[in-house]
Amino acid sequence: VQLQAFGGGLVQAGDSLRLSCAASGRAFSSYNMGWFRQPPGQEREFVATIRWNGGYGNYADSVKGRFTISRDNAKNTLYLQMNSLKPEDTAVYYCAARSGGAYYDTAEWNYDYWGQGTQVTVSS
Repeated sequence: VQLQAFGGGLVQAGDSLRLSCAASGRAFSSYNMGWFRQPPGQEREFVATIRWNGGYGNYADSVKGRFTISRDNAKNTLYLQMNSLKPEDTAVYYCAARSGGAYYDTAEWNYDYWGQGTQVTVSS
């Protein structure tokens, strides 16, 4: 599966933004999906994951209650709705796909396919 993330941009603290990740190829609906991010000068980190059927999600503590991961398997698209954005949310955001395994897996090395990343910058 090939992934393309988009929807990033420059926003102010408190604003909202929705990221999308378009998937092409076969069987998007069979993949557990995740969003990860890499803040400037830091390692990439887990943000949220979602089960292949959209029934369950898992979030990093830093975004819980503010971000919502969802997917539309009919449109082969993954989403990340980000509300109440903070300057510390500034990062390059990546979508990733994993064939099999646990939907709540936060280890990036277990994900098989990655999008190219989209920049989110939150000003104070």
